[in-house]
Amino acid sequence: MTGHPAHHHQATGGLPLEILLPAVFVVLLAGGYVLLAGRARRRNARAGWSRWRTVWFLVGCTLLAAGLLPPIAPWAHGDFRGHMLQHLLTGMYAPLGLVLAAPVTLLLRNLPAEQGRRLTGLVRSRPVHALANPVTSLLLSVGTLGLLYFTPLYNATSATTGLHWLLHVHFLLAGCLFAYVIAGPDPAPARPSVPVRLVVLGVAIAAHAVISQLVYGGFGTNIHAPIDQVQGGAQIMYYGGDIAELLLAVALVATWRPQLASRRALRTPRRPEARPGVP
Repeated sequence: MTGHPAHHHQATGGLPLEILLPAVFVVLLAGGYVLLAGRARRRNARAGWSRWRTVWFLVGCTLLAAGLLPPIAPWAHGDFRGHMLQHLLTGMYAPLGLVLAAPVTLLLRNLPAEQGRRLTGLVRSRPVHALANPVTSLLLSVGTLGLLYFTPLYNATSATTGLHWLLHVHFLLAGCLFAYVIAGPDPAPARPSVPVRLVVLGVAIAAHAVISQLVYGGFGTNIHAPIDQVQGGAQIMYYGGDIAELLLAVALVATWRPQLASRRALRTPRRPEARPGVP
């Protein structure tokens, strides 16, 4: 088994950097959202801002903190099962909560008109359009798992602190992108139809299952860890991934229903007027 990231025990007040930095990041993330939500409610009391969205964001931050802080983070450094649990929390569960909170919409409500138009233009730009493509998001979130576990990459991230943290960043961003494409309430450049998103989600579920089974059996994998840890991590990936993707499917259906209702409302006034004398 290869070495694991060197721990930095020097930080302000004696708190290790691997604890201080993630804690500060999560606190700033949660605090910033709460401040923007309160400002949005004060600026427009009628429209306000959904408290449920705030709850979703705080749940996402809590899950992110659970994945990046003790006791899971130290366990992940030396145990493949801890690594897999950390992957699920930072790359699948936390992103779902963060995305359902509609942070882009909240930011648009707080920005001045000119800056809001710039942000909207960025969301509609070609690079974002390509990045928010279901296939692209699928490759970045699920496809990289094959690269991680079937090449020496996992062992390299376990031995190098910088790569280890880059992996966390990738898990978080790729997870947020996939959740945004599948069920995000924020504006998207060209969000595919619900059937297309369900197909993409189905492919993700199948890919997770295949990769976890290959990891469990040790077929072609390159993971320097005891067999019991590898098999335990594969089981966490198999069952935990299924639950996360089921929650994402529920979120997709939940965000789909209001769209159907609005379409019916839009079609109602377009019906032809009744002819005179015809009830």
